[in-house]
Amino acid sequence: MPDAKKPGFSRDSISNTLIVAVGVSLVCSVLVSSAAIVLRPLQEANQNEFRQRIVLEVAGLYDPAVPVDEQFGNIETRLVDLETGEYVDGMDPQSFDPEAAANDPQLGVTIPKERDIAGISRRAVYAPVYIVKEDGAPRQYILPVRGKGLWSTLYGYLSVEPDGNTVSGLRFYEHAETPGLGDQIEKEPWLAQWPGKKLYDEQGNPQIEVIRGSVQSGPNEIHQVDGLSGATLTANGVTYLIRYWIGSHGFGPYLAQVSSEANDNG
Repeated sequence: MPDAKKPGFSRDSISNTLIVAVGVSLVCSVLVSSAAIVLRPLQEANQNEFRQRIVLEVAGLYDPAVPVDEQFGNIETRLVDLETGEYVDGMDPQSFDPEAAANDPQLGVTIPKERDIAGISRRAVYAPVYIVKEDGAPRQYILPVRGKGLWSTLYGYLSVEPDGNTVSGLRFYEHAETPGLGDQIEKEPWLAQWPGKKLYDEQGNPQIEVIRGSVQSGPNEIHQVDGLSGATLTANGVTYLIRYWIGSHGFGPYLAQVSSEANDNG
């Protein structure tokens, strides 16, 4: 380092200022990187626990007085091949990340434009499902769903009864829709309309829909949910994302098998 006592030395020179700035930047970078590495497992654990809580909430099983991991132990997690609707063995469904897999050339597929009504471009070949059982028999099948709203991608879980057609519940856990308008999708009064609605018509076509205005009595009301005042595009996004994920390119083949098993079991 230059001798501060030598003639002409200036602590405020451009070179010394740059040396100090670079040194501070390097130290800060190391500290930030180290903190990110150290905290990553904790962040991932917290995120996993948060999603498990949402699964419990959509199943109507969440108890804030009981640890989430203890409650979630009663839910079976399986991976499903979306093309066939069959369960996939040999992979850990707990650690499978469908969003990361969607961008993997081996684990993801491009959604044909004419079928990409959810606006997500790609999806994973496999997807996790969460099975709530009672006395050994399935009572709910909880499916991860996502798709474009007005300003953001909406991430949530759809719970379906054993007939593969009746909605048991819906929850969104991540979005950036307009406060006071589009964020109604996370409010209980609107979510309370979903249980009991039917996903498909008698021909097996996705029919569930968030309409404009309020649902009126009639043959279609079983498939309809009240619209979101001032947030039509968000409401349309919910309709399209659910129709995509219950369709033939999403969980449709799986739900068809679920329905068939329910009929076989009487």
